[in-house]
Amino acid sequence: METVADVIARMVEIEGSLPAHDGVARFNDLYLAVTREVEDDLVGEVFEDQRFLTRLDVVFAELYFAAVEAAGSGGSVPHAWAPLFEARTRPKVAPIQFALAGMNAHINHDLSLALVATCRELDLDLDTDTPHHRDYLRVNRILERVEGVVKVRLNQGLVGVADEALGRVDDVVAVWSVARARDAAWTQAQTLRALERLPALRDDYVVTLGHIVGFAGRGLLIPTI
Repeated sequence: METVADVIARMVEIEGSLPAHDGVARFNDLYLAVTREVEDDLVGEVFEDQRFLTRLDVVFAELYFAAVEAAGSGGSVPHAWAPLFEARTRPKVAPIQFALAGMNAHINHDLSLALVATCRELDLDLDTDTPHHRDYLRVNRILERVEGVVKVRLNQGLVGVADEALGRVDDVVAVWSVARARDAAWTQAQTLRALERLPALRDDYVVTLGHIVGFAGRGLLIPTI
């Protein structure tokens, strides 16, 4: 997989293989919308370092695809992703909760790993206020814009739900901030780079991060409706 178009094609394939009510499909819908916006902006030369952002997009997406493939083959799903795949058919969970649980796993866990791998491959550092870091921050605006549109679509399925239940859904949504999550992922990536001289400690850090993110995912998927 080399291009953002390749990533989109795989997401479209996943979309076609899942029923609309599947929790993984809810996340895939949001992720596909965001990736299409990133592709459009790459074509429009909005970014300073398109090579970095293209490669990061591919490496990042491949971690999600690996989780999908593991679940489909009966393999071991990463701890960060396990709550979403275990709850994907759970009743009384709002569509937006599934989408946010996927974002939690992908951004709070996978993104730092993708950043490290991409920067190592392209011989870049993880300093702030660099062209690739500024591009990274620009993606926040895309995410927030698309997330708002998709949230409206996901929440359409809640028409007729009691105000009390809607309040609980709002409480779940309120705890999530894509900008804060992406800021934390950059810091986590810096930490991982610093720990490369201590591989055993680095591996323990990654395992612990996966468990923490998985725990948060379970909280996002508590039935609310």
